[in-house]
Amino acid sequence: MEQNYSNHPRIVKPFHGLLFLLLLVGLAGSVVNLVKSRGSDNLYSASLLVLLFVICTLISWYTRSFPLKAQDRAIRAEENLRYFILTGKPLPEDLKMGQIVALRFAPDEEFPGLTERCIRENLSGKEIKMAIKNWKPDLYRV
Repeated sequence: MEQNYSNHPRIVKPFHGLLFLLLLVGLAGSVVNLVKSRGSDNLYSASLLVLLFVICTLISWYTRSFPLKAQDRAIRAEENLRYFILTGKPLPEDLKMGQIVALRFAPDEEFPGLTERCIRENLSGKEIKMAIKNWKPDLYRV
């Protein structure tokens, strides 16, 4: 599959859409159940249900955020090595992580120049991606 600016986001509909929706509906329903259970014998189980949905929401959030942090570290190291190979210098420290992540799609011939432009003009990740002429796909990200 050819990757470009318009098709590069990786969205897994069951995870990013369905899971979020089910957690939101379950959390809302459990809160409604808790409110209706005030003063009844079901207060304890209704409280546990809310706690369960809060825990599941946190688990799903961290299940996504922890691997992204590890991926960001790998991208920073890969792009630093690539920049060093191409220029003989380490990647400039002025770059933000979002900029480095966006620069990974630039091919070797565009990478050093786009990096300098990125620092000079403080380009956002979206602006960097849109400035890339010959997209270099990254098909192995999570």
